Amino acid sequence: MVLPRYAWRRLYQQRLVLLLTVLAFVWPLLCAGFVYLTNHAELLQGLDKEFLQFIKVDGRFFAIFMYVQAGFAVFLAALAGPGLIAPDLANNALPLYFSRPVARWSYALARLTVLVGMLSVVTWVPGLLLFGLQVGLAGGWWFLANWTLGAGVVAGFLLWLLVLSLVAMASSAYVKWRVVAGAVSLAVFFILSGISQMINGVFRVTWGYVLDPAWAVNRVWWSLLGLDPDRIVGPGAGTCMWALAGMILLLIVVIERKLRPVEVVR
Repeated sequence: MVLPRYAWRRLYQQRLVLLLTVLAFVWPLLCAGFVYLTNHAELLQGLDKEFLQFIKVDGRFFAIFMYVQAGFAVFLAALAGPGLIAPDLANNALPLYFSRPVARWSYALARLTVLVGMLSVVTWVPGLLLFGLQVGLAGGWWFLANWTLGAGVVAGFLLWLLVLSLVAMASSAYVKWRVVAGAVSLAVFFILSGISQMINGVFRVTWGYVLDPAWAVNRVWWSLLGLDPDRIVGPGAGTCMWALAGMILLLIVVIERKLRPVEVVR
């Protein structure tokens, strides 16, 4: 935890990272107000009954919340990720790290902890707080009937954060310039989305969606939150999980190949 502690301190000294983190709390606050209103029927008197049935805290509500916060997480990872590994590689600092009792896997885990910890503050932590607020207002019966929603929010966000963090770390490991590394981290998702659409259009199939990590994670979210999977045309949640596992393994291999201490002696 030594490396993450100092890395978090440096990250939150960057004004853009701090500003985006603060902005990421606006949507959870609005969602908290929505949760409060749905649990106080006296404030909604006079509204149409069909509209009242629509505004309720269920899987769809948490899915919309997760979509917005996932977008903030993408940009935060692109801002924070490039400064994790690239400076150590550019300044030949890896031999210095690994000459201490620090293994490659512990160094990589420390860098991963930095990103996952920072992104957790704007993703599953406020999501769990919203779930707790709903439980507190609706009562224990609501928790017994919908506890899977809280578990789905945490598990779904952690899967997304793992993918985001590994993409940002891989970009940081292969590109020394922070701005370029951040652009590469964002471009990966747009490029893979375009490739998946092209495959589906050319071959007239739907399995190309598994190459788009954002789509695959979204499909897993629907399964975790208990939403109707028939509304999504494409591979199932199990297939998407296998595809995401393959992407994660590939990213780990890519990062591992760069995290090798090399010293040039002349």
